[in-house]
Amino acid sequence: MERAASFTAVPGWGTAAIGLTALGAYALAHHELAAGDASASWRWLAVWLAEAAVAVALGFWTMARKSRLAREPIFSGPGRKFVFSLAPPLFAGIVLTGGLARAGRFDLLPGVWLLCYGSGVMTGGAFSVNIVPVMGALFMAAGAAALLVPFAWAHALMAAGFGGLHLVFGTLIARRHGG
Repeated sequence: MERAASFTAVPGWGTAAIGLTALGAYALAHHELAAGDASASWRWLAVWLAEAAVAVALGFWTMARKSRLAREPIFSGPGRKFVFSLAPPLFAGIVLTGGLARAGRFDLLPGVWLLCYGSGVMTGGAFSVNIVPVMGALFMAAGAAALLVPFAWAHALMAAGFGGLHLVFGTLIARRHGG
């Protein structure tokens, strides 16, 4: 009965792949920061925005594929609730990114991104399998920590969150709930 009310098309292997691309983005962004010139923060931001676009495309494509194979339409019932619960926190993150970047507060972006993404995953996960909201809570914890530590550590927390948490939870979702 719980499965009938849950969105089970969260793509485990797709989520793990997002973790791998995030680790690559971390390495590129870290390299940009190491340059230390005046435009390094903007290049760092560009790397992470490109990663976000890749992650969204990869996540949606693998979710649509898993949904199609399971004959579970993405935009009906629990799938629609999942997507519409995930979207507002992600939109808030987009708006906050623009404002913080304009103000030159790149140091706050890792915490804001991790918190917004975590809250979206946690609320969307209420309509999914039980492990998804746990992942969201851990993203939120990483985001809270990122707001309290120096920027270099916050950037490392992005690798741990967007890279590590996606890899671990993606693998767990794939093994427990199918690809």
